[in-house]
Amino acid sequence: MSSSDRDQGTAAVTHDVKTRFAPSPTGHLHLGHAFSALVTARLGDGYHLRIDDIDHTRCRADYTSQIFVDLAFLGLPWTGEPTRQSDRLADYDRALDRLREMDLVYPCYLTRSELAAVLSAPQEAPLATDTALPQDEQDRRADQGMTPAWRLRTRAAMAQAGNISWTDLRTATHRPVDMTSHGDVVVARRDIGTSYHLSVVVDDAMDGVTLVTRGADLEDSTPVHRLLQALLNLPAPAYYHHELVRDAAGSRLAKRSQSQAISELRANGLAATDIFSRMPEVTETDQILENFFRLVN
Repeated sequence: MSSSDRDQGTAAVTHDVKTRFAPSPTGHLHLGHAFSALVTARLGDGYHLRIDDIDHTRCRADYTSQIFVDLAFLGLPWTGEPTRQSDRLADYDRALDRLREMDLVYPCYLTRSELAAVLSAPQEAPLATDTALPQDEQDRRADQGMTPAWRLRTRAAMAQAGNISWTDLRTATHRPVDMTSHGDVVVARRDIGTSYHLSVVVDDAMDGVTLVTRGADLEDSTPVHRLLQALLNLPAPAYYHHELVRDAAGSRLAKRSQSQAISELRANGLAATDIFSRMPEVTETDQILENFFRLVN
């Protein structure tokens, strides 16, 4: 990646629009997922479907199967063969190894209760746990076979990455990466060996994604992803964080809201057009594409 690409946060490999829809099979798709898939499909010539199933503690095969059924019912076909994160664990391991080689991650042996105590204490600076346990206690837990989580040395990582930004297609700006409120984020959970943050940047690079479309609730993750892209020398897509679909009370939809599940709505006799009528109108795609071609060239 050239220095100009790192500074501007552009899609370094290709300027063609390639989008992706990446649901996690931890529950049934609801109206919010359907809206995100619709926006994604309208922004690209089709879209890549990725099943984000790294969390084996929560993902289920029947939820995965239902994703395919729901998207077909909605008339939102994907292009090419779907990919699964569970098939890429070795790729995530290699990315984590690179961060270890750069001494930009450290093992965290805190238990859940110990971490909760650290989080509840007054914080003068963003969370860092590398000194939360004495070194001899860390060594003891390692010798006992305890699997650690791995956290990013955020300050050191930012110093190495330099001045980087990410392309925000909603505001049509290149936004500086600001990690001051994030602390030392987990890049590999102890129970699954990777994390949402690490896996998605590897996936987007492997899949050639140039435009990431996702809900506004995930915007806070984007600086983390842009930083990891810079550290791992991965191409940086542009980002569009769309509005969220909310219920009648104004609350964000969650997978536990079964009344809003696509499969439940279909079982109640609703057609795809009826389901789309319950979503916000998709009005920004032309402007987002104009911003994409202007900002990444």
